[in-house]
Amino acid sequence: MTPAALPTLSRDSNAVSPDEYCQQKAAQSGSSFYYSFLFLPPERRRAITALYAFCREVDDVVDECSDAALARTKLAWWRAEVGELFAGRPSHPVTRALAPALAPYGISQERLGDILDGMEMDLEPAPYPDYAALSRYVYRVAGAVGLLAAGIFGYRDPQTLRYAEALGTAFQLTNIVRDVGDDARKGRVYLPVDEMLRFGVAPADILALRETEGFPALIRFQIERAQRAYDTALGLLPPVDRRAQRPGLVMAAIYRTLLGEIERDGCRVLTHRTALTPIRKLWIAWRTWVFA
Repeated sequence: MTPAALPTLSRDSNAVSPDEYCQQKAAQSGSSFYYSFLFLPPERRRAITALYAFCREVDDVVDECSDAALARTKLAWWRAEVGELFAGRPSHPVTRALAPALAPYGISQERLGDILDGMEMDLEPAPYPDYAALSRYVYRVAGAVGLLAAGIFGYRDPQTLRYAEALGTAFQLTNIVRDVGDDARKGRVYLPVDEMLRFGVAPADILALRETEGFPALIRFQIERAQRAYDTALGLLPPVDRRAQRPGLVMAAIYRTLLGEIERDGCRVLTHRTALTPIRKLWIAWRTWVFA
């Protein structure tokens, strides 16, 4: 494999520990997920931060590499690196940080592979004819992550895994709503075609960043689905595991607030990116952690 095909590391990546590398990756992303990790015990915080850094690394391959063939080669490198991780020979700072968490938290090669499968789907973004087709993608990029995260947070009741997968779905539906415009600029549309047509919105309108009359109603429909997905997930969480799973509850509170802001802003996600301020995210995180 040529050097250009290998994932690139920052100049300082060799000067920091694997855990510090992952911490920097998480903090620099500005993601709301970062705030849900803050109150965890150190070992679990290191593990979930390493998992998040893995997701960021492979997602960045797709988002930052304009050459699909090169991106596919880089994802193949990551798939091989996951194999090396489970063989006890990780070389990347992220996989080295993940290594101590594999056995204690049930991180499996299959589920990391599911995440990579989802990233590969983004390299050739075909239209999703309906929600059933979109759901397969959502499981790979979010449901599998939710299952891995649940193991890191800890659970006693196996039903918590159903909650975790459902919550991952809700998170991804929120991302899809928030990122309609950003995704369109990358030539991607994650709204089901049959639903777009129901509201009189053509995929070409989305890709051209053209807000037609039915677009706000289409987005409100997507917001309502996402909110129902949160209700479904939270209804599946066994009381015995509620405290352990508080990081997911923190993220749900932040993301549901974001959905409300998008709706109050007129569902202008095609041309505007609605976001919560860091201080507001921190306030929601603290309040949810204390009172969940």
